[in-house]
Amino acid sequence: MAQTNAPFSQAEYQRRLTLTRTAMAQAGLDAIFVTDPSNQAWLTGYDGWSFYVHQGVILTMEGEPIWWGRYMDMMGGRRTCWMGHENILGYGDHFVQSTVVHPMQDLAAHLKARGLDKARIGVEMENYYYSAKAHAVLREEMPEATLEDATALVNWQRLVKSEDEIAFIRKAARISEKVVQTAIDRAAPGVRKNDLVADIMHAGITGVGEVWGDYPAIVPLTPSGLDATAAHLTWDGAPMREGEATFFELSGCYRRYHAPLCRTVFLGKPSEEMLRAEQAQLEGIEAGLNAARAGNRTCDIANAFMDVLANHGIERSGRMGYPIGLSYPPDWGERTASIRSEDETVLEPGMVFHFMPALWMDSWGLETTETILIRDSGAAEPMCNIDRKLFVKG
Repeated sequence: MAQTNAPFSQAEYQRRLTLTRTAMAQAGLDAIFVTDPSNQAWLTGYDGWSFYVHQGVILTMEGEPIWWGRYMDMMGGRRTCWMGHENILGYGDHFVQSTVVHPMQDLAAHLKARGLDKARIGVEMENYYYSAKAHAVLREEMPEATLEDATALVNWQRLVKSEDEIAFIRKAARISEKVVQTAIDRAAPGVRKNDLVADIMHAGITGVGEVWGDYPAIVPLTPSGLDATAAHLTWDGAPMREGEATFFELSGCYRRYHAPLCRTVFLGKPSEEMLRAEQAQLEGIEAGLNAARAGNRTCDIANAFMDVLANHGIERSGRMGYPIGLSYPPDWGERTASIRSEDETVLEPGMVFHFMPALWMDSWGLETTETILIRDSGAAEPMCNIDRKLFVKG
């Protein structure tokens, strides 16, 4: 193993390879080609802002993984991957954004050289980073190979976190507390939203003590007033106004691990409708946390929350959370299980979710969420420590 800046031990990476190869064997695959940058990092340690070009990890049933990408990023692979340099490959710049040649032609040559020309190879068909053109070229270059859809095969192996990963998420949680408290403290009538976001991002990157901040996979979501009736708006240069609620959907990030945390601030006096909704939401969160126990299912968390809302006469639909951990833009979710009534994924100790039972109403939004850890016994552990309430600032 090369001496690099890989964040985990050799034993941790071997644990991950064993899990992935077991899943590959169950799927009848000889190899997988992984393009999701989160999965690449999970398997190899690779960490760089290079996912805008074609790159990925080749994993067979034996030996070290192979990281493959642009030649100039191969050097970053040598600095961050745990494998030997012979298993970090780079293609020439003449492939980049060319209309004549395609990087998948180079990848196919490497696959063929390793005897995979007739193999069953899994690819991540439903992935941001694996294009239709890439798949077409790879199929053309390897006509005797069978390309199977292996979307989320690696993602599902990431669902139960190791103790080392949980330690990283706890560090991210300390940063999450800092960025959310910064948002709460700084919010006031007349403060320009972009200035507030600048303070939030500064807090997140400076981190807490020796725990430095990485860039989160999602930028700060900070809508106010009617904008807060939508889930995923960012910010503008307008001043904050009295009489409006602003929700802050934020996360600290440490070495690519996240701990999302949302809180809402109201400037002035909130309506009775909002206060009643807050009470229902907080009761529902407690019910959901109590249901988030090893042996229960993700749907049990959702149903416990929804039952409380129904008792308060509030209608809500959609999912209420997802697994989190290591991630890259554009999303900090792992895209596997969901906290929703239709999902029956069994909860196991070591799973970490963003429990997100937000309320988006006709004229305002209310986000109060927690990153939660499924424990060996008992209710889930909220990993951040910020008062769970609507913050009212007169």
